[in-house]
Amino acid sequence: MKCNRPQVIPTTLRIVLLGKSGNGKSSLANTIVGGTTFTSKSFDERNTFVSEAKTRRVNGRNLTLIDTPGLFDSGRCEEEVKPELERCFIQCAPGPHVFLIVLRAEKYTEQKPVVSKICEYLSDEAFKYAAVVFTHGDQLPERMKIEEYVDQSDGLRELVEKCGGRCHVFDNTYWKNNEGEDYRSNKYQLAELLNTIDRMLIQNRGRYYTNIQLNEVERKIQEEAQHIKMSSANLSIVEIRQQAKSNILKKQIDWTTNFMTKGLVGVAVMLAAVVVGVAQFQITKDLI
Repeated sequence: MKCNRPQVIPTTLRIVLLGKSGNGKSSLANTIVGGTTFTSKSFDERNTFVSEAKTRRVNGRNLTLIDTPGLFDSGRCEEEVKPELERCFIQCAPGPHVFLIVLRAEKYTEQKPVVSKICEYLSDEAFKYAAVVFTHGDQLPERMKIEEYVDQSDGLRELVEKCGGRCHVFDNTYWKNNEGEDYRSNKYQLAELLNTIDRMLIQNRGRYYTNIQLNEVERKIQEEAQHIKMSSANLSIVEIRQQAKSNILKKQIDWTTNFMTKGLVGVAVMLAAVVVGVAQFQITKDLI
C-alpha cells in the first residue's frame, strides 16, 4: 500500500539500526542502500567494533544509516554499551527519524534475550519512531507472512505492538533477485518499508526523536561548529558540521580510552559527562 509523502520532508532521514550481533544489521543496511557500503564489522584504531554512519540516496531521498554494533548482545555489560551508545548519539544528532530493530526470523527463544533488552532500554517515546525488521526471511514457512510469524509469539507480538504494528522482513541472501512484486523479494519489502517510514513521518509530523542526552550532544556539536567556522571560513555548512561531529567523536573516544586505562570503570560509571556533556548519563533503563 502506497503512502503519500509527508508535507514536511526532512532533507536527510537519519535511521539507526539496533539489534544483536549476527542478526544481519550491516547486510540489511547494504540491501537498503543497494550496495556494499557497510562492512559486517567496522573497527576503530583501537580495534574496537564501532558504529558506522553512511549517507546514500535511495528512491529519491537521502538516507543516513547508522549501523550500530551489538548494543543488545546478551554477553555485553552496560559499561561496554554506554560509550558506543554515546557515539551513536553523536552520529545521529540532533536525533534519528527512525529506529530499525533488527531481529532474525528464527525461534523466538533465540531472540528473547535481545527483545527483553530492547524493551528495557528503549523508552515509550522512542518506540513511536521504531519499526521491527526481520532478516533471514527464507526461514519462514512457504506462504507465511511476517505478521503471522509475529503472532506465534507473545514476546514478538508485544514488541511489534510497541512499534505501532510496524514490521517487515528481508532476506539478504536468497531474496536479492526475486521479482519486485513477489512478497519474498527485497525490492518489494524495501518499497513497503519506505512506505512505513513515510507513514511514521506523517504520524510524527516530520519530527525526529530526541531526549536530554541527544539535546546535549547537539549543543556540543553546535559549539564545536562555531569554533571551526571562525577558523575555517572556506568550509561549507555541511563540511563544518561533519568536522564538528568528527572532533566530538575523537574527544569521546580519547576520554573513554583514558578513563578505562586508569581503571575507573565501576557499576555506577558515568561516561561522557565531561566530553560530550551528557551529564548524569547513568546506567538505567530507557537509555534511548
